[in-house]
Amino acid sequence: MIRVGQGFDVHKFSAGRLCIIGGVTIDYPLGLEGHSDADVLLHAISDAILGAAGLGDIGHYFPDNNPKFKDMSSRDILRIVVGLIRDKGYSVNNIDATVICEEPKISPYTKKMVENIAEDCLCGLTQINIKATTTEGLGFTGRSEGIAAQAICTIQAL
Repeated sequence: MIRVGQGFDVHKFSAGRLCIIGGVTIDYPLGLEGHSDADVLLHAISDAILGAAGLGDIGHYFPDNNPKFKDMSSRDILRIVVGLIRDKGYSVNNIDATVICEEPKISPYTKKMVENIAEDCLCGLTQINIKATTTEGLGFTGRSEGIAAQAICTIQAL
């Protein structure tokens, strides 16, 4: 059986934080604000995986009012999410995700992002696809106020 889930996340830029996307620290003067490390891409992917398994969202498992999760690595979140679906008898089949921002430029980092995500999802590199796009100056991403990401995922029975 194949199941499908989708995820979406957004974080605004903040001074004094690292800009971590797809588990990669991006060379950029601003980071993303959030309770965890605010990795917008991994949050969207984690939500897509949980959605495919009918397991809710990351806010349920990692609430932002719990100090235990303060500054938590989103790679750790993703690994835990993959463990949750494996406990239910599923594995990640495919992920297609898009990072939406004017800056920073994402393409120099996508290969490493794919490697990180494949490793954390226990799947092959060809099962992960990361794209980047802009909103051509429109909206909060167009004004470079933050970054959005969306993901779709298929999971399959083990």
